[in-house]
Amino acid sequence: MARELFDQNLDARALLTRANDILGFSLTDIMFAGSDEDLRRTDVTQPAIFVHSVAQFVAKPEAQPASTAGHSLGEFSALVAAGVLKFEDALPLVARRARAMQAACEEQPGTMAAILGLEDAVVERICQEISDAGNVVVAANYNCPGQLVISGSAEGVAQACEALKAAGAKRALPLPVGGAFHSPLMQSAAAALAEAIEKTTFGPARCPVYQNVDALPHTDPAEIKANLLAQLTAPVRWTQLVQQMAADGATDFVECGPGKVLQGLVKKIVPTATVGSF
Repeated sequence: MARELFDQNLDARALLTRANDILGFSLTDIMFAGSDEDLRRTDVTQPAIFVHSVAQFVAKPEAQPASTAGHSLGEFSALVAAGVLKFEDALPLVARRARAMQAACEEQPGTMAAILGLEDAVVERICQEISDAGNVVVAANYNCPGQLVISGSAEGVAQACEALKAAGAKRALPLPVGGAFHSPLMQSAAAALAEAIEKTTFGPARCPVYQNVDALPHTDPAEIKANLLAQLTAPVRWTQLVQQMAADGATDFVECGPGKVLQGLVKKIVPTATVGSF
């Protein structure tokens, strides 16, 4: 991860080196040469993705966004790109978030599953019925039309998968994740992160940041703080967010980070969009 950036761009190298100092361990050693097992550690995965994303952005100083957005963890790098958070302030928050989420997973075990080929309203209704009966399961990630990830207790997700397949889902795929992210089972993580967020300086945005919680653009630091915290237990409304960006005039979407997943999702949400990466 990010080795080419480190070798070829001085700004990216400086940022990656600074990340090691901030975290107190060599994140770059793991990013460049770590095993899959090392990279899957919660205290490594989230900081590594965040740092890689911001490093790609700083390596292209000529690329100034008209607006930014990020999927789940990506909202932190979107806030850095918009000038709301300084990198030095955002990275400790990301690390704190990762530790808090891991602790919540251990305290309230859970899982997630991808549901393909059903209307959102059907997924929401069935999840609500199962939750009302006592096993927590909610719509967690609205990734694109026909692709929605559910999250909750193992029992709730298993029940929902069976019910959703019976309702016509093309597939219901359990995901290899460590917990019930973006669900009420992350409440303890939100409580743990709240103090850290409150102590961190959030500046006014240089451009609108479309946030996961409500899929709307924000520039006010107080609103951004509240939405960032709420994100841990609320669904990622990526479909609605991209639709709103397009409605507001966005036509070109550039992905920063390891991979091209978001480019594919954007094209499914807005087929006329131009997508790319650094």
